[in-house]
Amino acid sequence: MSALAATTFTVPPVEFGKLSPMLIAFGAATLGILVEALAPRAHRYRIQVGLALVGIAAAFGAVLALAKTGVEVVAQGSVAIDGTTLFLQGTILVIAFVGFLVIAERKTDQNQDAFAAQGASVPGSQAERDTTRKGWQTTEIYPLLMFSVGGMLLFPAANDLLTMFVALEVLSLPLYLVCGLARHRRLLSQEAALKYFLLGAFSSAFFLYGAAMLYGYAGSVNLAVIAQHVAHPDAGSTLLYAGLAMLGVGLLFKVGAAPFHMWTPDVYQGAPTPVTGFMAAATKIAAFGALVRVLDVGLGGSSAVAVWRPVLQAVAVITMLVGGILALTQRDIKRMLAYSAILNAGYLLIGVTSTTAQARAAVLFYLPVYGVAIIGAFAVVTLVRDAGGEATDLSRWAGLGKRAPIPAALLAVFLLAFAGIPFTSIFIGKFAIFQAALNAGAPALVIVAVLASALAAFFYLRVVVVMFFSDPLPDGPTIAHPSIAVKTALAVAAFATVALGIAPSLLLHLANNSAGILAK
Repeated sequence: MSALAATTFTVPPVEFGKLSPMLIAFGAATLGILVEALAPRAHRYRIQVGLALVGIAAAFGAVLALAKTGVEVVAQGSVAIDGTTLFLQGTILVIAFVGFLVIAERKTDQNQDAFAAQGASVPGSQAERDTTRKGWQTTEIYPLLMFSVGGMLLFPAANDLLTMFVALEVLSLPLYLVCGLARHRRLLSQEAALKYFLLGAFSSAFFLYGAAMLYGYAGSVNLAVIAQHVAHPDAGSTLLYAGLAMLGVGLLFKVGAAPFHMWTPDVYQGAPTPVTGFMAAATKIAAFGALVRVLDVGLGGSSAVAVWRPVLQAVAVITMLVGGILALTQRDIKRMLAYSAILNAGYLLIGVTSTTAQARAAVLFYLPVYGVAIIGAFAVVTLVRDAGGEATDLSRWAGLGKRAPIPAALLAVFLLAFAGIPFTSIFIGKFAIFQAALNAGAPALVIVAVLASALAAFFYLRVVVVMFFSDPLPDGPTIAHPSIAVKTALAVAAFATVALGIAPSLLLHLANNSAGILAK
């Protein structure tokens, strides 16, 4: 008893300050749950929107404060705070803020609410009609999406595979739910949510099995410990390569790379369009950040790189070809943008496989400029409407430039940026990635990427031609009058797309500085 009494148990300190961006996001989400439980229904919308935007802004302020500190691994080695982490977290928060401005569009009197009045009501039922007539709003999406934002902040910062898996689930589960809450075409929305959930569960299982195999190989899920064993491979390398393959499946699913892309067009089409834009941008940023950390920190040894680099190069080629070719066949704007997202994942994989600091900086630059542009493109889609909701069939967009020149011009700016037209931000991003790949000795990848870009220009310009060089339909769609929040989001997205194409030096400098600071 005396020996037991003399034993002291100490709890290692937790550096809450270093984790403040994630804690603020999770705290805002928790407060949002309390608002849903306690606040009157009539006041929930304004409270939830304000709480979410303030939470995102406060988390961004915490990221800026942490930028003044050095590289540190905290929370018992499970979270890395370094330049790359902070750059990605800041990017995610900026994208989330712009995305939430679009999500906050709730003019129910003009039928502009993208979300069902009550998610639990059966499509077409009397309960659905009653809640719609009463003007109910699905305000619980805000705390759900704030939980997702918190998971996205943790995902690229995770320094061990178990923490990374938890972050993956936290960011994914709320998205599975909100994808099924579209106000119009609810059955299509619920089908998309179910597909996303089932395929996401499979990908999570692959990730977890891969983590288990790497634990069997290294005796730890910590990326730094795995890196030490990778640097001195032994006879147990079968577990290493099997774990690497299965882990890769889980991560490539989240970035939307072929052949793990099958969920992307269906989910993008069925989900509420503001959520689609948010997912297309923020999820991709978080997933590529996690992929870079796993490959650089945990599997950066020469023996491992020799295995995964050619595989990922092949995946990049397949992804670009699948995204470019299948986008040509699409008549639905949202599905076309989905295949465009797959194509852009291929470009980013070129940067990931180049394994140089220059390539890492190019990836870091590409992620925010693509994210802002894709949110802007989907924001325009939310404005083009007919009796059944959003008019996403390309034929319905004929002559839109003559009927609504400002939304059409904004979409043209984003599409031209995706096509890689000079003086747009994505042109600079593509140029940086292609240049890094050439310097890394991968000219074949650059040739495929240039051909894919030429192919992509056709389907982007096809939309522009339909909008500006076709006669308007007599029964064409109407253009919803956007709220000040959506106008702000569109203005920010368009300005960033053009300004960062003309003067990209500040963001390039920040990306270059951040890419060289990675905790190992």
